[in-house]
Amino acid sequence: MLYGTLVLTCTSIFSQLLAFLYRIFLSRLIGAEVMGLYQLIMPVYSVLMALTAVGLTVAVSNLSSAYYARGNRRAAGQVLYRCLGLLLALFTLVGAAAAVFYDPISVYLLGDARTQLGLLLLLPCVLLTGVENLHKHFFYGSGLVRPPAAVELCEQIIRTGAVLGLLVVFLPQNAERTVGLIVVGMTVCEVFSACTLALLAHRRLRCPAGPLDAPLPRRELDRRIAAIAVPVALTALLGNLMASANAVLIPQRLVHAGADVSQAMSAFGVLCGMTAPMLNLPTAFIGALGLVLVPKLAQATALGQGERVRRRIDRAMLATSVLILPSMALLVVLGPAVGELLFREESAGDYILPLSIGVALSCYQSVLSGALNGVGRQRAAARNAILSAAVQLGCTYFLMSLPGVGLGGYVAGFVLSSLLGMLLNWRQVRRCTGLQPQLFQWCTAPALASVLAGLCTNLLFRVLLDAGIRILNAVGCCFVFGGVLYLAALQAQGVRLRELFRLK
Repeated sequence: MLYGTLVLTCTSIFSQLLAFLYRIFLSRLIGAEVMGLYQLIMPVYSVLMALTAVGLTVAVSNLSSAYYARGNRRAAGQVLYRCLGLLLALFTLVGAAAAVFYDPISVYLLGDARTQLGLLLLLPCVLLTGVENLHKHFFYGSGLVRPPAAVELCEQIIRTGAVLGLLVVFLPQNAERTVGLIVVGMTVCEVFSACTLALLAHRRLRCPAGPLDAPLPRRELDRRIAAIAVPVALTALLGNLMASANAVLIPQRLVHAGADVSQAMSAFGVLCGMTAPMLNLPTAFIGALGLVLVPKLAQATALGQGERVRRRIDRAMLATSVLILPSMALLVVLGPAVGELLFREESAGDYILPLSIGVALSCYQSVLSGALNGVGRQRAAARNAILSAAVQLGCTYFLMSLPGVGLGGYVAGFVLSSLLGMLLNWRQVRRCTGLQPQLFQWCTAPALASVLAGLCTNLLFRVLLDAGIRILNAVGCCFVFGGVLYLAALQAQGVRLRELFRLK
């Protein structure tokens, strides 16, 4: 678990850094308004993925992990190929409906006809991403992280080069065609990822059968896949529908509050295309941890190892606190300067304090949701995700239209919904695993050390700027100083980092 988490963390950090640089150049090439249009079609992408691939990927990860733990590689291969067939069938239905109704979707649901070309070009990208994710989670379930990690790095590099290259060659274009160029670049990298992972998985499954390999009856296989995929898919669908409605509502409620269309779309682009990616940069570890944690918990659950399940969840919660809380504290101090320096947008640092709190809470929610999926409580994770998404949607609709509130309504909803989701998930995890909270190690010690590092870094940053130090150099010095001070404060409170990495 440690090895897989570290490999995927390094991969995710590099991918996040590259994606962050990609967004910087992208925002400078297309501007805030077109960035808002691009962000407007991404919820449709998420909904299509929820309808076709999300549930199947969790089924592949859980079942392949369980069958490999029992030595039955043949059954794991059956799961993969069956899920690929189901993906193709689902995409045929969903893709045909999206192709027929793309005009009303863009005009009436998204509220901007300039998204039509991007929606059509998004369909092949969805299919290729689904194929890629199924093979990727097959490798995660079978305990191999290096092949998908290497493909992930190459994919990010190809996406950056393809999208930015197309924009440099073909700009200037109108807003609709610019969004279409971005989607074409995304599709190019998905062709590479899907084909490469499919070839690698096929080679792995061609190994000679072992003594424990036994095929599964078709009906039993479908039943096991459905038991995992259906609740996860329904959760993802409802959650993404709410998230899509939320994304569409943001510019609309800003207009309702008095902003014009261009200002509303620009504010939406800055929030979702600049501020949010900057805050989400440190969460690369959480994504990597979740990819490894879910199949490992499924494996331990299949073998009846309850103590190992509790140990892994405990280490995951501690790792989340130790890494995410100081990152958020330093970004609260340095994020506004970084955002203005990189994006050339003064408002990129707006609402950064409450947003950082929401990001930290959402990381806990994500880890606990992964724990529930790993121990077979997909329905509980689904219900909690839907409830938290409903809170976010309600806050966006009712609060953003109030005079003087604006984007603050969305930010308040983000914090409240993340808090609710975290508490509901923790309640279910404690109930089904018997895990007791370690409040001092999980929360108190990392939070106190983070606050101390943030306050001292803020003072140092002001001193360096007053002394005439360049902003970029001052930011770099402050990140190093804040990190060292945080580790020292954490060590002084008795949290041993050596214990953090004992994940077995």
